[in-house]
This record gives sequence, structure tokens and C-alpha cells, in this order.
Amino acid sequence: MTPANSLARLSRQEMEVILAVTRALAAPFDLPALLVEVTAAARRVLHAERGSVWLLEEATAELVLEVSADLGQVRVAVGHGLVGACARDGRLINVPDCYADPRFDASVDRSSGFHTRCSLTLPLVDHQARLIGVMQLLNRHRGVFDAADETLAEALAAQCAVALSRARMTAGLVAAEALRREAELAQKVQRSALPSRLPVVAGYDMHASFLPASLTGGDTYDLLAVEQGLLVVLGDAAGHGLAPALAVMQMQAMLRMALRLGATLESAFIQVNDQLVQTLPDGLFVTAFIGLLDAARHRVRFLSGGQGPILHFRAAAGVCAAYRATSFPLGAMPIGSLRPAVEFEMAPGDILVLLTDGIFEYVGPDGDMYGRQRVEQLVRRCHREPASALADLLLVDLREFARGAAQQDDITIVLLKREPAGG
Repeated sequence: MTPANSLARLSRQEMEVILAVTRALAAPFDLPALLVEVTAAARRVLHAERGSVWLLEEATAELVLEVSADLGQVRVAVGHGLVGACARDGRLINVPDCYADPRFDASVDRSSGFHTRCSLTLPLVDHQARLIGVMQLLNRHRGVFDAADETLAEALAAQCAVALSRARMTAGLVAAEALRREAELAQKVQRSALPSRLPVVAGYDMHASFLPASLTGGDTYDLLAVEQGLLVVLGDAAGHGLAPALAVMQMQAMLRMALRLGATLESAFIQVNDQLVQTLPDGLFVTAFIGLLDAARHRVRFLSGGQGPILHFRAAAGVCAAYRATSFPLGAMPIGSLRPAVEFEMAPGDILVLLTDGIFEYVGPDGDMYGRQRVEQLVRRCHREPASALADLLLVDLREFARGAAQQDDITIVLLKREPAGG
């Protein structure tokens, strides 16, 4: 059984626990509560008796125990014990019998009266490949930790590491800076959540760009290769600023986690929506296109929570098909029933055009909006261009239309183009 297939054994309750902690990790930064929540979720989903997080103190090259029910502050040197070895080598360590492993340090057991039988220890590494700590789980209730447990724990550890890095950065700056500096940090955090580079998919050309209207925006996008295909996301939270930026970050983080854990498009959509319903303030919601490209079959399946129009340029006919949203915006209310996903074929030269309303509703000096018709006309004229060039031409045309009128809303562009036949 492969790890991906093994993850299918997760119950709905277990998936909800993972998405809940993923949502919390993308929320405002409270380091102590964050550490407690992630270790509790890891224990529950991985059926472990105990869980702990050790944070690296770079000045002393020590790991400091941060979450423990019956121990005070414990420090171990990097390289000492299983957590120290994990920090030194930067690799997961799965030990079925700890007392038989020479790296195991039994002194903590002696201090607490706890008996460690088996352990799973993982490095916490941020998006810049820097070690920030170690997560450790002890004593699986049934047997020992297996390969599927390792895969699940690594997914949780990856989310935890990014959140810890963000929380530390926030705590250091917010303490010393005013609200403007806090907003600048939020912008950096939001941009760090966007893909650092776009995936490479044979036969496809893609582009994505984000132009906020203020220091922080309410838009986001994602292009990520997952087991189910290429995940394509375009999101737009109501308004712009810090609260919408955090809302779209939560949505993006939960979607990534759900799909990495084997969720279907439909189950991910429902569970992410229902998690956002519980946490978003009244009046705040997220419109979102969430789709999967099967590049082998050249098929796109999508659900849209309030996001539209969704344009599919059909190269053979030279026309744009437009699709409406399949549901209300995410976070607005629980989903009782879900309409079927929309599915269409990406023929050679076809383009999926995803734009937030910062383009469609851009108001020129005469009070007119840029509108869908201008977008479709430009795509028809310039569809032979590469995706990045097409995006540039769209922005040039938008600026010419605006004639100096200020941008009032965030602008996000995601273009997915199938290469023409013989291209």
C-alpha cells in the first residue's frame, strides 16, 4: 500500500482535524496556542500518546521543549538524543523500539516517569530550508508508526514549520513597529504564500500575477502539482487589507493540505468552506475558483464559489465560453448540497482565463467598467502569444483604458494555455 493510498483511510473527522489545524496555522499569530493546537492534532490523527515541539535556539545550538504536560523547560544540544540527531541531520527518524536505539536519551523518561516505546521525530524546516525546530510523537496506540504515518506527519510538520517561522517573524517585528510596519509584514507573509515558481506541465504554458490595490490585498492564486492533477486556484476575499489577506491564506493552506491528503475536488471544497464558516468574521467571505487539470486527458474539472466569469477560449472556434459560479462564496454558509463540477476539454491552443474583478470592474475616467467583452476581444486578438505575454498585453490594454484612473481593487491573473498542435 502506497502512502497516498494509505492516506485514504483517514476518516472525515480526522480530515477535519487536519484542516482545522491548517486553518489555525494560517490565522493571526499566537505562538503558544499554535504549538498546543498542532501537537494535539498530530497526537489525535497519528494515534500517539504524546507529542512535543522543540524549537531551535540558534545562539546556544540547543533545542528547547515548548509543549509538555508534566515537564518544565528541557534543553538538549543539537546532536544529542533522537531530537538532537533529527535536528543535526535534518531527516525524519522513525524508531520502533527506542530503548534499542543508541541515540535515545532516557533521561527525560526518568524525570517524568513516562516510558517511551516507539517514536517518530521530524525536522521543522521553513520555506527557506532553515531548521527552526523538531516535532516528536511518542508511542502509537496500536503498534508502531508506519510509512503512511510518516507521510501524514511530514505534511503537518511542513505546515507547522511555515507557521512557526511566520509567528516568530511577526512577534519580533510587531513588538517594535507600529500598525504600518505590521501591514508591511502581512504583505510579505501573503506574498510568501504564493508559489515561488510555477510547476512545469508538459504541453502547457501558464502564467500567474498579483497586483494588490493597497499594501495587502484580498486576492490569491495557486498552481500546484498534486496527485489528483494540477491544482488551479483563484481567490478573492471581500475588501482588501490585513483581514482579507489572512482569509485567503487560510483557504489556500487548507486546500493544499486537503488535496495532499487525497481529498477529492468536491470533498476539499465542502470541508474548506465549512471550516471558513466557523472562523471568518461576519461579512467576510472568499470567492474562489478551484479546479484540477488532468494533463494526460486534457480535462479541466472545477467548482467555483462565487467566482466568475470563468473564461475558456476555444482556439478552434476563436470564441470564449463563459462559465458562472457553481456555488455561493466560500465561508458564507455551510454547504447543504453541491452542484456537479463543471468539466471541459482543453483542446490545442485553448486558454483558461481566470481574472479577479479588479480587471472586470476597473472603472475608467468616464465611469465605464473595463468589462468582460474587452477581455474576450483581447484574448481573441492575442491568443497565439505565450501566456506571460498575453497577461502583459492585457495589463497594457487595461492601463490604456484607465487613462490614469487609480486602481481601486486587487488584480490577479491566472492563465493556463495548452500548447498549439505542433507548437
